[in-house]
Formats: sequence, structure tokens, C-alpha cells
Amino acid sequence: MIVAYLIGSIPFGYLIVRGRIGADIRETGSGGTGATNVSRRAGKAAGVVTLVLDALKGGAAVLIAEVLTRSDWIVAAAAIAVIVGHIFPVWLGFRGGKGVATGAGVFLVLAPVAVLCAGVVFLAIVFATRYVSLGSIVGAAAIPLFIWLQSDSRPLLIAAGLGALLIVFAHRGNIGRLARGTEAQI
Repeated sequence: MIVAYLIGSIPFGYLIVRGRIGADIRETGSGGTGATNVSRRAGKAAGVVTLVLDALKGGAAVLIAEVLTRSDWIVAAAAIAVIVGHIFPVWLGFRGGKGVATGAGVFLVLAPVAVLCAGVVFLAIVFATRYVSLGSIVGAAAIPLFIWLQSDSRPLLIAAGLGALLIVFAHRGNIGRLARGTEAQI
């Protein structure tokens, strides 16, 4: 779990923006270190690289747990730990990203069909509303539902539920801005 947390804590978005333009990504936009904020601050290419690296760290953490333990419960715990690491990274004073790309990487490994279905939901919401945050919240909340429809794995369903709760919690500022009508659109 410690290894998964530390993998999740690697702040790729922060490092990319710091290296590219010398700024702290947490001081602009949503204050998160994720792909959307990086894209707005350092360009689309930097955002895409952040998205891919954050997803890869999520997938890597659960693959390592699977190879080392072969335990569904440990893999589920690693899934949560890597998302917690991304949202609350020790290296950045526990101020990181929203966990969406990292969570997507986790569940692309553990439940790829559920992620693809949630991805369709995400895209539909974003295209309809132009709010990435709303698409992320609804997409994350949809993953446990799609896993429940496709699998009878209790550890996987619990990990998906807790992961969705973490991601929605990390978006609490976005939820407030959405309610006030001040959230940035794409």
C-alpha cells in the first residue's frame, strides 16, 4: 500500500509545468495538478502527457500489487492507495490532482469495459455541457455502476465505490463553482 501511495504521489503535472514554464500549477486555474489544469496553463501537449503519465501510474500500482500478491483485496487496496497518493501527494504538502486520470488507469487494468462505458458517459457530458469537471464527476460515479453490472467481485466493487467517492470529494471546489455558475468551460 505504501508503494502504491508513493507511485500515486508522483506529481507529473506539477513537474511538467515547473519544468516547462517554471510555475507552480497549483497557483492557477483549479489549483489541481491534473491534465485539464496543466493543459490550460502549459498547453495541450503538456496536458496530454500529464493525462497519460497519471493514468500509467494508476495502472502500474495495481499491476505491481497483482504480481506481488495475487490477492484481490490487496489489489483493491492498492487501487485506493494510488488514487489517494495522487489527490494527497506527500511531496506537495498533500495538495495534488483530482484523481480522474489515475483512477482511469487503475480501472483500465481492473475493469476495462467499465472504464470504456464511463468514458462514453464522460464524453457525452463534456460535449453537452462543456464542463470537464462535471464529466469527470459523473464518469467517476458511473464506474461502480458499470462494474456492478459486469462483475461479482466484491473487492473490485468496493475499490470502485471508494475511488469514486475520493474523486467526487476532490472535485468539491468544482461542484461549488458549478452550482454558482462560475466553473470554467472548455
